[in-house]
Amino acid sequence: MNESALDTALAVGIQPVGTIATRGSNTVSEYLQQRAGKLGIVGTAREYNLEAILALQPDLILAPQTLSSDVYAKLSLMAPTIIPDAEFTDDWRLMVSTYAQALGREAQIDEAYRKLDARIDDLRKRLGEPRTVSVVRWMPQGPMIMSDKVFTGQLLHSLGFKTPELAGKQGDRPHSDVLSLENLGGIDADWLFLATLNKEGADTLAATKRQPAFTRLAAVQNDHVSTVDGQIWSSATGVLAADLILDDIEQTFLN
Repeated sequence: MNESALDTALAVGIQPVGTIATRGSNTVSEYLQQRAGKLGIVGTAREYNLEAILALQPDLILAPQTLSSDVYAKLSLMAPTIIPDAEFTDDWRLMVSTYAQALGREAQIDEAYRKLDARIDDLRKRLGEPRTVSVVRWMPQGPMIMSDKVFTGQLLHSLGFKTPELAGKQGDRPHSDVLSLENLGGIDADWLFLATLNKEGADTLAATKRQPAFTRLAAVQNDHVSTVDGQIWSSATGVLAADLILDDIEQTFLN
């Protein structure tokens, strides 16, 4: 079970037996840990522990779009294995709905969507004038701007936000290549949301904040920079993650 599947299962009241670790960690994302309780960790997004999965005797396996055909062939011998027919840049609800349908919880996910849409509509009205916002994942190697076509970008657009040109030029990729200091201007916007996944990324961000290329950004000069949880803002997909992103937006712009 990948992170989006875990978010979805927990949102509709299903307690899984196992999952993969989130990016940059050896366990699930902090935002899911309390709901998830004690889960078997059966690998990472890059490598699955097939023996650990088999030991859990799953009735159903919810896999990501990136699952290779050879791993799928092995997993499908253990249990029915569901892979969403959706790309990362498609409407994020296609993937979530596929997982919810496989779990037999379509009514529950539809109700979660209804509540989320009502909150988005209310928040969009209260936010007022559109602003440009940039979501940047800071890795140990440097910053990558997140595509505005993936989960977080879709949420931001639904709230009326605009995004920098660079965020819209990533094609089917979820984010850019690592940007050099010379190209850092491409991330500039009215507001910056900076996300890290681990201590190494946070250390690189701290060092970059002392560089003139960073301090010259308009968002930085206007003190419009917010540091957010990268496990949610740059890695997650699901209704639970969406609610937490809306919490951050509300806290940043309305409190």
